[in-house]
Amino acid sequence: MAYKITDKCISCGACAANCPVECIKNNGEKYEIDENACIECGTCAGVCPVDAPSLD
Repeated sequence: MAYKITDKCISCGACAANCPVECIKNNGEKYEIDENACIECGTCAGVCPVDAPSLD
């Protein structure tokens, strides 16, 4: 079960900057997590100021 970024995303980039496997990219509107590359470490959820990443 990979993390997914919800509509709460404010596109600050904190999640992508801290992802140890670099599986988070900006799609133009918000950030998205590549579910096939996500290792479910929770780093993105820990650094997000608006709690946008959640377990899918």
